[in-house]
Amino acid sequence: MSLTLRTISREQHLAYIQSLPAASHMQVPAWADVKAEWRSENLGWFDDRTGEMVGAGLVLYRQLPKIKRYLAYLPEGPVINWFAPNLTDWLEPMLAHLKQQGAFSVKMGPPVIIRRWEAPSIKQGIQNPDVKRLRDIEADFIEPRAFEVADKLRRMGWQQGEDGGAGFGDVQPRYVYQVPLANRSLEEVHKNFNQLWRRNIKKAEKAGVEVVQGGYHDLEEWQRLYEITAVRDHFRPRPLGYFQRMWTALNTEDPNRMRLYFARHNGVNLAAATMLVVGGHVWYSYGASDNIGREVRPSNAMQWRMLRDAYALGATVYDLRGISDSLDESDHLFGLIQFKVGTGGQAAEYLGEWDFPLNKLLHKALDIYMSRR
Repeated sequence: MSLTLRTISREQHLAYIQSLPAASHMQVPAWADVKAEWRSENLGWFDDRTGEMVGAGLVLYRQLPKIKRYLAYLPEGPVINWFAPNLTDWLEPMLAHLKQQGAFSVKMGPPVIIRRWEAPSIKQGIQNPDVKRLRDIEADFIEPRAFEVADKLRRMGWQQGEDGGAGFGDVQPRYVYQVPLANRSLEEVHKNFNQLWRRNIKKAEKAGVEVVQGGYHDLEEWQRLYEITAVRDHFRPRPLGYFQRMWTALNTEDPNRMRLYFARHNGVNLAAATMLVVGGHVWYSYGASDNIGREVRPSNAMQWRMLRDAYALGATVYDLRGISDSLDESDHLFGLIQFKVGTGGQAAEYLGEWDFPLNKLLHKALDIYMSRR
């Protein structure tokens, strides 16, 4: 198949995404409005024989200080046929185009999963003192074609660091936790939760925790809980404006793209979460909780409601997003994987992010700058 790449309109891009079973929420045209500090461009790949669009990508351009050169970034994209035998024919025109646009380096995140581990395997791994990382456990599923993709990328000159964190480090999580919903009943999904999760869901129900959906006007209340969480977990919170922009941009594109949930007890909001929907893929994207009321298990109640809603939307996967690959109980991120494993889903490892230095000198300079930050 011979291909042509060209800039497309947002409408063309959105129509293409809507024709697919799913795509990353970072590859929908509206994501460019969320990342307003980046310049953006929508790219389309066309089959020369039929003229039909066969791939799309959202590119974000970040300008280097003081010079008119850009880092071109395709988060969790582009959305192309990654297993095509002629991968070079897809990516070479993209690199040529981005170079023409003033990019000195390109970063992309192929949405290709290499390995999956089922919850029981991870639990066994956690109990084994010799197992320190997810990779030390034998995977329950391996995608051999993913290794071929990695080989092709290396041969083309794409780079990735030893640990998978390429040049500037992975911006998006390489390891995620997902609950598969396709061809399963809700009863099966619930049965797969571990005992603690099922007990906590019951506890929340008994205590009268109610889970409700919020709207744009509730984002200030979301922000209050999110900032409490940031202090407790030692991270820098995003400002309220970011979530307001996200809500407006994503829900203007598709009224069901972003949802907000609150778990309440006696009229007090104890936990909150944002949920994103693109086709059959649903993400739990941000979570927040108060320091009070944890004994009534608001977070478990909220996740169960979100999962049920995702199921009602016809989702094939409920994605709990990033986890660390560390299974060391002393690691500060260990609690995260422990919480998510309780849902009985699977950990998935993506191919990670890859860099292509179009100008080696500027790429190196940015690499050094980023590592010092």
